[in-house]
Amino acid sequence: MKIATWNVNSIKARIGNVLDWLKQAQPDVACLQELKTVDDAFPRDVIEELGYNVAVHGQKTYNGVAVLSKVPFDDVIIRLPGDGSDEQARYIEVVVTPAKQPVRIASIYLPNGNPVETEKYTYKLSWMDRLIDHAQHLLEYEEPLVLAGDYNVIPTPDDVHNPEGWSGDALFRPETWHKFRQLQSLGLTDAFRACDATPHRYTFWDYQGGAWQKDHGIRIDHLMLSPQAADRLKTCDIDQHVRAWERPSDHVPVWIELDV
Repeated sequence: MKIATWNVNSIKARIGNVLDWLKQAQPDVACLQELKTVDDAFPRDVIEELGYNVAVHGQKTYNGVAVLSKVPFDDVIIRLPGDGSDEQARYIEVVVTPAKQPVRIASIYLPNGNPVETEKYTYKLSWMDRLIDHAQHLLEYEEPLVLAGDYNVIPTPDDVHNPEGWSGDALFRPETWHKFRQLQSLGLTDAFRACDATPHRYTFWDYQGGAWQKDHGIRIDHLMLSPQAADRLKTCDIDQHVRAWERPSDHVPVWIELDV
């Protein structure tokens, strides 16, 4: 089972690239982030024509997450628990059963958090606390679980081209690392690092300053696996070539294959 995550940075602007990539990569499940559109405006029809079921949690202009699956959904859960007043569309969770074993998959768009001296960073850390609490609950099911998405977390200096240049950024602060380590310490595995220890493999390159051409990137898109999913992990990779396409997202897809 091939499961991918991709921050598309506007589904409207990137739909051609998304369709081309779906045809080329053939993921069984694709988690998308930063749709920047409401549910009704999501291009559901053209994606369904490729054989995908579609679950969307959208928001006008900002945020927005979706899951595309060749396997029908057994369940769809919208919004991250823990704050009923939070209206930002950053979390959608589905259950699919490709064989006898159900697989639970979430598409996550974790807050950026900058500037750090504002309430945006407080919101980021509190959102991470809610994710930790929810992940702990989900792990009690003892089933394959994939928490996939744009985490807006650079886990280590090996995941950024210039650590000094990112010092103090919300993606690279000690408080952010601490929350991410708390999530990992629940028993979750960073799928890419489980397959590839090569430093300086990136999933995001800024549009400014020739970052893509210079390979000045960061790795912030992650698939975190429960023990039951990690035991089934066959391979993982980054579709870096997509960043060179016309009118690309600043992120690229990351994918895993699970033996289910």
